Amino acid sequence: MPATQPEKRVSPSHLEKGDAEFGLGTLANPAAEAWARALEATARITQETATTLPVLIERQAYSRGSAPALLSQDQSLNYSSLAELSRRYAVWALTQGLAFGDVVCLIMPNCVQYFAIWLGITRVGGIVSLVNTQLVGDSLVRSITGIAAKYIIVDAELAGRVAAIWELLPPGIRIWASGQNEVGFPRIDSKIAESVGDQLENYKYRLPTLADRALYIYTSGTTGLPKAANVSHFRLMQWSHWFAGMMDTHSDDSMYDCLPMYHAVGGVVAIGAVLVNGGSVVLREEFSVSRFWDDIADWNCTLFQYVGELCRYLVNSPRHPREIDHRLRLCCGNGLNESVWKQFKRRFRVPQILEFYAATEGTFSLYNFDGKPGSIGKIPSYLVHRFPMALIRLDFNRGVPKRDHDGYCVRCSADEIGEAIGRIADKTTGAAGRFEGYSDPEATEQKILRNVFTRGDAWFRTGDLMRQDKQGYFYFVDRIGDTFRWKGENVSTLEVAQIICDYPGVSQAIVYGVTIPGNEGRAGMVTAEIGEAFDPVEFHRHLVERLPGYARPLFLRIAAKLQMTASFKLQKQELLLQGYDPSKSADPIFFNDPARQRFIELYSALYERIRSGEVRV
Repeated sequence: MPATQPEKRVSPSHLEKGDAEFGLGTLANPAAEAWARALEATARITQETATTLPVLIERQAYSRGSAPALLSQDQSLNYSSLAELSRRYAVWALTQGLAFGDVVCLIMPNCVQYFAIWLGITRVGGIVSLVNTQLVGDSLVRSITGIAAKYIIVDAELAGRVAAIWELLPPGIRIWASGQNEVGFPRIDSKIAESVGDQLENYKYRLPTLADRALYIYTSGTTGLPKAANVSHFRLMQWSHWFAGMMDTHSDDSMYDCLPMYHAVGGVVAIGAVLVNGGSVVLREEFSVSRFWDDIADWNCTLFQYVGELCRYLVNSPRHPREIDHRLRLCCGNGLNESVWKQFKRRFRVPQILEFYAATEGTFSLYNFDGKPGSIGKIPSYLVHRFPMALIRLDFNRGVPKRDHDGYCVRCSADEIGEAIGRIADKTTGAAGRFEGYSDPEATEQKILRNVFTRGDAWFRTGDLMRQDKQGYFYFVDRIGDTFRWKGENVSTLEVAQIICDYPGVSQAIVYGVTIPGNEGRAGMVTAEIGEAFDPVEFHRHLVERLPGYARPLFLRIAAKLQMTASFKLQKQELLLQGYDPSKSADPIFFNDPARQRFIELYSALYERIRSGEVRV
């Protein structure tokens, strides 16, 4: 039977008497109440510097006991068994001689053990690096050596990848496998089965504080090499409690999480935000369109953590008999554009969508609690002073901020596109403004913009282009590296891709700029997955009707399957390298011929004529 929804909680009492501190005034709407809950929850974090997320989960085990915590098809853990399992991994770490600050690489797919492993290791002072399970070869070597790992825990099915790079790793790294493996790594699961969590009391170890580093979480690397972001215990507590307040999680909630657990959202936010308030999380190793609505209904899920592409897949899928047979009250995530938003909410009868913007290493975040389709959120006027961010004008040719005659950056006007930046706070104890950087100090410095509005100030560069309307709502436009100039105009790859995907015959598309000798800037190119409904003539008409001439892709590549990152971001690096050269791809490529006003096949001779300037573009 569906769980009974509790009554809505009243506004926190200490906020009512602390309006001067928070600037909240009278809480008269749901958005204000959500911000108040989040502020109250995070305000308590620094009161106990030794209360980290592992310690908090241990406390939950005493109060929640047999209540479900992590659920999956293969194994489920209640709060007591989750705490016990995490203690066993803490004992394992100490018996291995793990010192405070030693790094353990975790290479495993989504499973209940994943969360327990890093809870246990970070509890006793270790740092866990959450490694992308898709990596192989040099990329995997870089992820392991870049943070000076001393230990590796790898799933048995992925052990072969680690064995293949064994000789490229520094000597002395100890490798353990979870499960029976053919390469002979010792089994950590067998070791854990032999231990008892209560043995942890027999060990002396330094208890981490909120200021200590807990995890390395890698940026996605969609526009460059992945970087290992420093994540402190404070940040884990902040993420968990902030989203718990925003989503108003409670013990009757069940979150559906099919996002990769080696990313911040799938591995920390979706889980921590529910567990801190006593709810449960359903873990799936990967997203499945055909299985999604059965899972949501069978597990009685009330929450779903999304990225925009997942919602697009569901909207484009055939009708499912159980797609409205659910108890979802809220979906939380990012990357949901306006057209998919409206279709998703209407078709699947989802009461609330909470779109947000944040970066793993960022200093600020945005939340669209008002449900305005297409927006990534806003900061209430009464909280702007607590969460300082700005949009600044950019020199798009050089990718650097524009400066005025005094050398300071220039703020954007309403609806003007600029780079989003967030102020780095002088004090590091608050709920906003913390920039913990990366494992690489040089990479950290590259993300800091100095002397922005006053001499000596420092701001975090997001690398993201946004605009803000007159009502204060922000809209994501593109990544700086993805926006390009053609015919003297700036072209947003994201905007063009969304319009292309609105055509019925296109299931997915990725847009990027390519250079043509003798021409300034970059011309647009799209690589698309198409279906049976695709008609090149109608598609061309669609582009003419929806896009200005400078933004219409000059080249069209038809791919059987677009490659994506595990966080459902389209990969374009290889496509950029191949460009529109027909000899470098087995996929058919077409040229949007300005003279004929239609797409024609780009054969080798035509390619050379375009490159030589014989064909005007």
